Amino acid sequence: MYLPIPSQYTCVRAWLAAVTTVHNMNGHEAYNVVIDIENPIERTEGDEQVIELVDSFLRSHDKYPVATVINTIFPYKLFLQYGTPDIYEKYLHVYDRIKKPGDWGRYFHRMICHKTAEGEIINPLANLVAKIRSQAQADRTFRSVYELSVFDPVLDMRIYDPGRDAGRVMNRQCLSFLSFKLHPQKGLMLTAMYRNHYYITRGLGNFIGLGLLQEFVASEAGVSVGPLTCISTHAEVDRDSWNKQELDQLLHACAEALQSSDGIAVAPASVGHP
Repeated sequence: MYLPIPSQYTCVRAWLAAVTTVHNMNGHEAYNVVIDIENPIERTEGDEQVIELVDSFLRSHDKYPVATVINTIFPYKLFLQYGTPDIYEKYLHVYDRIKKPGDWGRYFHRMICHKTAEGEIINPLANLVAKIRSQAQADRTFRSVYELSVFDPVLDMRIYDPGRDAGRVMNRQCLSFLSFKLHPQKGLMLTAMYRNHYYITRGLGNFIGLGLLQEFVASEAGVSVGPLTCISTHAEVDRDSWNKQELDQLLHACAEALQSSDGIAVAPASVGHP
C-alpha cells in the first residue's frame, strides 16, 4: 500500500499537493505517501505567499510557526550568521534555550552531537559532509554510501534513537532516516523517511528544512543540489484546534495564491471535498 504524489517543482507545491491529496481521503490519513521535489531550494513569489498563509494560520492557533519547524532540521539563520564550522558550536551553546518541550526539536542536535559507546562525542553531520566531499573529488566515486539513520555502521548516528525513543508514544522523533545519494547529472539527492507526519503543523516546515539541510550538505561538499524525496509511512492532515471549514479555507487560499502569482495550477477544485 502506497500513495504516490505527482512530482512537484518546489517544497511548497509538494506540501500543498500532498496535504490536498491526503485531506480528500477517508479519515484524512494515508500510508506510505511518496513525493518527489524537483528543486527543493527554489521559492517563487507564490511559494512565499503560501508560507505566509500557513504561518499566520499556525500562529493564530497557538502552534509553532513555520520557521520553528524548519529550525529543528536546519537552523538556517544561525548558519547565515556564523557559517561553518562555527554553526556547530554556536548551536550547541544555545541548544538548551531553544529546544522544545519533551524531545521534539532535536533533529539537528542529533545530527551534530552523538556520544559513542566509548564515550567519544562525534559530529556525524560534519563527518558525512567530509565523506561526500572526499568521494566527489575522487577518481572513483561511491554514490550510495551516505546515510543518517537509526544505526549507521560508519557514523554511529541516531536520528531515531531506540534507547530514548522506543518506549514513548508522544513527543517522539518522527524523522527516522536520511539517505543522501550522489547522482552524476543531478547532484546530491536526498531521501527522507518519516514514521509519522503531521502535514498541517509540521509538513511545510519539514519539507523546507530538509531542502535547506540538503543545500548545506551539497554546498559544503562542493556539489550541486538534486531532487528531494520524502516518504511518510503514515501521514495525516491533523485536526487540532481548527475545524474542517478553517482548514478548507486555508488550503483553498494557498492554491489560489500559487495560481494567481505565477499561473501554475494546483487543483484548487479538489480542496475541501470530504
